[in-house]
Amino acid sequence: MSFLDYSRFLSYNPRAIKIGTMSNIPINVRRLAVMIGILVLVFIVLEFNRRLAELNTLNRQKEVMRVQATQAVQTQIALQTQAAYAGSTNAVEEWARIDGHYIQDGDLPVVPLGQPGAPPIEASTPAPIPTQMANWEVWWNLFFGE
Repeated sequence: MSFLDYSRFLSYNPRAIKIGTMSNIPINVRRLAVMIGILVLVFIVLEFNRRLAELNTLNRQKEVMRVQATQAVQTQIALQTQAAYAGSTNAVEEWARIDGHYIQDGDLPVVPLGQPGAPPIEASTPAPIPTQMANWEVWWNLFFGE
């Protein structure tokens, strides 16, 4: 065989030349099935994780709704109690004596009177002492205060 012998290229050998096929990569069906199985398992785990996150969110919302319902029931009970007391004779008598300034038979009303010409007594309220704020507190209140 010489250097310029092209006879080997002229003969057709289907094993020697395969154009457009990937005969060098062996396809193992078992390995392919395992890879597809792992991929499906990963998707199942991701879906399970999403569902668990949704379950946790719904459980938190359920607890918030339960607290709000309990507060609403407690408010309703308190309002019913106040309405029942407001309609009682004890509440009417309490209002009449304290807020209405009414008296019962046999009571002696006492109205304190000051001496004529005496100045009225005024209760003085002391002025609050301002507290010195640090510079960072002043800037904080300036930017983020109300």
